Amino acid sequence: MAGDEAGTLSALKQLRAELIDRKISEHGGRIVKLLGDGILAEFPSVVNAVACAAEWQSALRMKTSSPIQFRIGVNVGDVIVEGDDLYGDGVNVAARLESIAHPGGVCLSQSVRDHVGNRLLLNFADRGEQQLKNIEHPVRVYDIVFDEATAENTETVKDDRPSIAVLPFNNMSGDAEQEYFSDGITEDIITDLSKISGLFVAARHTAFTYKNKPVKVQQIGKELGVGFVLEGSVRKAGARVRVTGQLIEASNGGHVWAERFDRDLTDIFAIQDEITHAIVEQLKVKLLPQEKKSIARLPTENVEAYTYYLRGRDFFYRHSKRYFELARRMFAKAVELDPHYARAYAGMADCDAWLYLSYQVNLSVEGILELADKALAIDPNLAEAHASRGAALTAGGNFTEANQEFERALALDAESFGAHFLYARSSMLEGELERAARLLERAAEILPENYQPPCMLIQVYRSLGEEEKIREVALKAIPLAERELARHPEDPRPAHFGVAALIEAGEHDRAREWISRALAIDSDDPNTLYNCACAYAKLGNHEEALDLIEQVLRRASVRYREWIANDSDMDALRNYPRFQQLLESA
Repeated sequence: MAGDEAGTLSALKQLRAELIDRKISEHGGRIVKLLGDGILAEFPSVVNAVACAAEWQSALRMKTSSPIQFRIGVNVGDVIVEGDDLYGDGVNVAARLESIAHPGGVCLSQSVRDHVGNRLLLNFADRGEQQLKNIEHPVRVYDIVFDEATAENTETVKDDRPSIAVLPFNNMSGDAEQEYFSDGITEDIITDLSKISGLFVAARHTAFTYKNKPVKVQQIGKELGVGFVLEGSVRKAGARVRVTGQLIEASNGGHVWAERFDRDLTDIFAIQDEITHAIVEQLKVKLLPQEKKSIARLPTENVEAYTYYLRGRDFFYRHSKRYFELARRMFAKAVELDPHYARAYAGMADCDAWLYLSYQVNLSVEGILELADKALAIDPNLAEAHASRGAALTAGGNFTEANQEFERALALDAESFGAHFLYARSSMLEGELERAARLLERAAEILPENYQPPCMLIQVYRSLGEEEKIREVALKAIPLAERELARHPEDPRPAHFGVAALIEAGEHDRAREWISRALAIDSDDPNTLYNCACAYAKLGNHEEALDLIEQVLRRASVRYREWIANDSDMDALRNYPRFQQLLESA
């Protein structure tokens, strides 16, 4: 600034416009506030924050014309949201880390380093414990190593923690409908192991890509970069359950540990706990006191309530009116069995929010918020509950507070499909389509077997003018929607959602078949009618499209009028006098 005030300010603005703001946005972050030549930014996950910081600094190193250098500090911790600002010890530590970072460098706290593990292709230099200004306890600090000069003679440390992937446990019950139970057990084991700082655990969505695939353990170890693989099976029959588990060394396929548990169903939590502790013991991982407490904390002690919750979640992810109603019954039954089951309250709030928004069911926003608040009162750090509150606030049109709740949910659980999907839906209603695209892309990574994110991306990409991406995502969506239709032929949603993908792939005859199928299954569902109207409009069947629009507006005029008025899928109908008359009458 002393040498060239105007030029420096201009260069700073240019860097923000061309690089910094874009990088923060790409990684799902948001700028909380500007501090002169500084920025306070918040991210949905630790990995996103570190990846953004590393790419930011790497890009600047390649800009030989820029004399400006930045220091970046990254921390993870609870924060207090006050208006448009963030406060708390988590923010204070991040600011102190920035102050001791090298120019052009990134400085991380120990907690950030542990969360990142070996998920990013980065090297780190251990600077040891540092006493930061006005921070009570010393903080162990790491630098990202960009070159030898950055390391400053400190040793580069690699993540030498034991690493493991937990494959989806096979459902051996002889009933495909019991798969929700075996998947739920797998996810709970992954969640418990992920709480252990001395262990690197492959993410749920990564491990589930191997579901029902005959892949050798050695190949999985190589592809995921893990040293061990846990696989197993679940057989549930009446009040009994059999769970098998085996821990395998990925390098040679040798068995490290194996066990079979034949127990009453009420012992399922004890089985999960024994499997977790067996892995900890075999891999010689030290559990910290708080980790022991966290693993020992059960979401519910009532196994029947747990089973109803898992069943409800399975129904909920199908996202049609009938299944929302079924899911809500399951969650309500879980609450009846255990009035302190936070996840079940969150599930009820989710169902009510979707029924209110998509199907105009006569529910109160206050009632939906009350359910979400009950979940948060029981467990303030439950990501599902914050996402549920975000959905409830979206139902009431309060997008600002809803976004804060969704961001909080993602900060607590960066692998939550529900939080990403609900946030994406809210972003679409708000008109924040770039954010919606990022969230749907991430949701598709987390739950790659779900057809809905890629189907929704078709519409979002078209609105954003991303034509080159539309066909690619459509080709991914078609087989996923086909599989869902085969599994649940009574559900119209895969047909009327998937029809857009068929049209983009040029399969117009099949598209008309799927429209007929969806309408035959449920011709009273406004979502079915609306999506089929969009499809007919794109196929050139304009009178059929207008007939369906008339039915939609007769059933749900208030909520759908804005969609019809602004949806690009309806462009072919806008010059029809009947189209304008229908909108005016609504």
